[in-house]
Amino acid sequence: MAYTTIDDPSQYFQILTYTGNQTDNRALTNTGNSDLQPDLLWIKRRGGAEDADMQDSVRGIGKRLRPARDDGEITDDTAIDSFDSDGFTVDNADQVNGNDTYIAWQWKMNAGSNTNVSASSGVLAVTHQVNTTAGQGIITYTGNGTGSQQITHGLGGRADCIWIKRRDNTNNWAVFSRQQANQSSSSSAALNNNNPFSTSPNPFDSNLGGNSTFYVAADNEVNANNGTYVAYTFRNIKGYCREGRYIGNGNVLGTYVHTGFRPALIIIKKKDETQNWPMFDTEVRPRNVNAAVDGNDFMYADLSNAEDQSPQFEIYSNGFRPTMTSDLTNGSGHPYFYIAWAKHPFVTSKGTPITAGR
Repeated sequence: MAYTTIDDPSQYFQILTYTGNQTDNRALTNTGNSDLQPDLLWIKRRGGAEDADMQDSVRGIGKRLRPARDDGEITDDTAIDSFDSDGFTVDNADQVNGNDTYIAWQWKMNAGSNTNVSASSGVLAVTHQVNTTAGQGIITYTGNGTGSQQITHGLGGRADCIWIKRRDNTNNWAVFSRQQANQSSSSSAALNNNNPFSTSPNPFDSNLGGNSTFYVAADNEVNANNGTYVAYTFRNIKGYCREGRYIGNGNVLGTYVHTGFRPALIIIKKKDETQNWPMFDTEVRPRNVNAAVDGNDFMYADLSNAEDQSPQFEIYSNGFRPTMTSDLTNGSGHPYFYIAWAKHPFVTSKGTPITAGR
């Protein structure tokens, strides 16, 4: 069996950095090896404080969510005009195209083509858009306020990481981690705040689901009666995506974390104590440098803050390592959740190793 089925991760995930020019109807083109029409688009202003903008092709253009906030969906067509065949088009709005620098994280699902799944006993009706090769999807549904309800995700394998946001009301983003669930019942956290993973409340049912569905509890964050929701789902795909956990050691030479690919984006959360959600990507800092001097530029998923700079990671062809003693990523003896997507696999489908590109 081949090491990976994805030799070019830029078919399914890309990062674009750009400088705003304060103009309307500005088309931005991706720079990866493959063309990518985004279905999930997450844009963050880098130089100044500004809420990130998250839109997707299932909810539709102009339906904005803010990952660092608990508020509902905003209908606003002044930010994103369209998802294009290899990029996207923005308007003159500070959150996407003001007088600053920006970063856009983009996932491709099924080029805007959705599938409807009807309700049945214990199964909610959903609209989903899935890419089974990359193991990622988008789901919209309406809750019924009943416990142990199944959501059909269509990933072709179990969902390892799930983000859910209520669209019609104020509620936290619910994040499910299968690795955390395998270790304890504290399997969920809120993307929009720095609270630790917890069981109170636990919006995800004790039944972790299987290859086609996951379960939600009767919780307002994921399943209020007549509440409307969006879920972003991811499964571990060798050479492309990895959700997992590691234990910090508190040393400058931190714990090595094996992903099986050179990461393009890493999102991390300390599990057992209050701490923010750092997002580190190798588009902003493409090579390992003198971390003690230059640091790594990174954002926070749960804050509107400008880009921060601090030595945090060394990136390898097959994983990463924290490089400071900070509790943000490497507190001694503390568990950390992470999810990462690939810049390139460690070994191609033909068995060719890839170097780290230092």
